[in-house]
Amino acid sequence: MKRLLVLLMLASPATAQVTPNFTQGSMQSTTTTTIDIDRTIATNVYGGDYSSWSGTNIQASGDNIAATGTKFTLKTPGDQFQLEIVTRTAGKIQDSLVTETIEQASTTTSLSVFSQ
Repeated sequence: MKRLLVLLMLASPATAQVTPNFTQGSMQSTTTTTIDIDRTIATNVYGGDYSSWSGTNIQASGDNIAATGTKFTLKTPGDQFQLEIVTRTAGKIQDSLVTETIEQASTTTSLSVFSQ
């Protein structure tokens, strides 16, 4: 008889009913994210050799102004004149260094409301 009772208890399904002990509620969640980025940008600019001249009331003795024998003379002696000569050798023209900090903060708030 004891075996039959144990056998019947094992064969019958077990059920449970859970009733919550609350009727309503809410939940709030806040997430804050902060990002800090430090970066440095280094730039080197290179260029070829360059020669030019410009002016008013001036003439050059040749096409190659960088040549040692090039002479500049006045077109009309006694008048005003202007002469600008630009020469640059090949190589590095400019260095640039930029350092910056990027800061970003974001906040997300969520609210859940539930009731039964």
